Amino acid sequence: MSHVRRLTVLGTVAVLAGSLVAVPAAAQSAPPQQHPTAQDISTGTPAKTPLAIGSGGAVSSVDADASAAGIAVLKKGGNAVDAAVATAAALGVTEPYSAGVGGGGYFVYYDAKTKSVRTLDGRETAPRSAGKDLFLENGKPLPFADVVTSGLSIGTPGTPATWDTALHKWGSRSLGQVLRPAQKLAAHGFTVDKTFRQQTADNEARFRDFPATADLFLPGGKLPEVGSTIKNPDLARTYGELARKGVGTLYDGALGKDIVRTVRKPPVRPGADRTVRPGDLTRNDLRRYEALSQAPTRTSYRGLDVYGMAPTSSGGTSVAEALNILEKTDLSRLSEKQYLHRYIEASRIAFADRGRWVGDPAQEDVPVKGLTSQRFADARECLIKDDAVLPSPLAPGDPRHPRRCGSAGKASPTTYEGENTTHLTVADKWGNIVAYTLTIEQTGGSGIVVPGRGFLLNNELTDFSFAPITPGVHDPNLPGPGKRPRSSISPTIVLRHGKPVVALGSPGGATIITTVLQTLVNYLDRGMPLVDAIAAPRASQRNAATTELEPGLWNSPLRGQLEAIGHKFSQNPEIGAATGVQPLPGGRWLAAAEKVRRGGGSAMVVRHS
Repeated sequence: MSHVRRLTVLGTVAVLAGSLVAVPAAAQSAPPQQHPTAQDISTGTPAKTPLAIGSGGAVSSVDADASAAGIAVLKKGGNAVDAAVATAAALGVTEPYSAGVGGGGYFVYYDAKTKSVRTLDGRETAPRSAGKDLFLENGKPLPFADVVTSGLSIGTPGTPATWDTALHKWGSRSLGQVLRPAQKLAAHGFTVDKTFRQQTADNEARFRDFPATADLFLPGGKLPEVGSTIKNPDLARTYGELARKGVGTLYDGALGKDIVRTVRKPPVRPGADRTVRPGDLTRNDLRRYEALSQAPTRTSYRGLDVYGMAPTSSGGTSVAEALNILEKTDLSRLSEKQYLHRYIEASRIAFADRGRWVGDPAQEDVPVKGLTSQRFADARECLIKDDAVLPSPLAPGDPRHPRRCGSAGKASPTTYEGENTTHLTVADKWGNIVAYTLTIEQTGGSGIVVPGRGFLLNNELTDFSFAPITPGVHDPNLPGPGKRPRSSISPTIVLRHGKPVVALGSPGGATIITTVLQTLVNYLDRGMPLVDAIAAPRASQRNAATTELEPGLWNSPLRGQLEAIGHKFSQNPEIGAATGVQPLPGGRWLAAAEKVRRGGGSAMVVRHS
């Protein structure tokens, strides 16, 4: 069994890939967000703030309690890996609809001593019994709504194995030590904010159909009130069991038995109208799970080295391809309209190629080297015209045999991915960094809490294609035995000559790729301070007929200017929720998070400066 274990701010000027860009004074401070926040488990958490600058290490997440858990570990001498696991475990308490023990994720680590980047693939896996027909009935795809809330959509959780592996490889504390802040938080409770209440309301109907879920998230049978406290003693006990027994209790012990029982016979409320399909997860599936150590993707961009997640995530290859496409253009000199046009078209091309070529490399031939090569990007970049828009869906190219402006097969639309994931970014006083995105798929995952255990199970297998997207064209993302579904998760670390420039990531399903890409371009090319690069309004094109725009762009004259050359748009009220860290001179760190999205994020440092 193996579950295994520069941009640099100088005063008020930023050195940016060889050029100087003024950093507004406003970027060095920001007002706290005006909305309810939870209280820290011991000392009282300050109001959420999207920006923090100081020494001793930094943590940035969507939640103040979670960031505080990571900071507490750093203050006690833990390193970035220890703090990342502590933050992630706390998010399992306060962001249970986005991540937790029942899910998976991708972990990117920068080792300051070796100046190297390493990654862990903690993606969930399909049961060994799964075939290409997993989501077919009578030869036709099952309705998506029938699969989302079911045992059939639940994959083997990878998060506990990821924590255990990361700590054994690169951490300095035991799993039990780093779980303590989250265990206390689960026992004492956290304060409900507007986002949590709304997410509960959005899931209320299906939560009511599972007694364990309703008991936890609908106290007294009602939606939780903003400002009220939710405690999760079952999760506190689960964390305690993981601390005492290790993750073996999930992959080959009592906790695993409970998970398998829940998947194979979903505990539906008597009298519920909902028909919940069972899954075929077995204890052997749990025993055989591994968090995979693998090389990151890497591409050079304007003299910087950009590292990301290799497949099974499509994040690293897609961000790399889009950056390589943009490499030929000096984006800093373009108008806002010209910049957005090229960014949108580069995203469209990268998604066309992602859909055709990226799947689980254990079962698919994924040409990672070709997808991330400048040669292939140059062969695709020539498609972009300044006064016209590419068709959607766009046909893919062939990274194995790049042909200038050529295609390789039929065009296929991009499939749906759930959008509610969470991301954290951590740095320590030694210069180590972690960018970690974790998920249970869509908001609330499968909707099924494991009775007596206090956590939701994922519905990650819905990230597979239910059937080939285009008949007659190979789809690398069909289900298979033990296969990992394709993800868009894109934790990214950028280095210059082996030293960190910036690290970031975001939730948001397939919009993760465009969120990370746009934030990087805002920061590296457009000269925005990191907190403003994160806050800027977003556009997301995923090889679709329309590009999604947040209100800041939807209501801008830029929309009309882009429509005049053929772009079509739809409105999305909120895309992604990024966090990042940036090294500063003298061993200091800048931590940045969202100013508004998801109620604002929480950036913290050990000691403020």
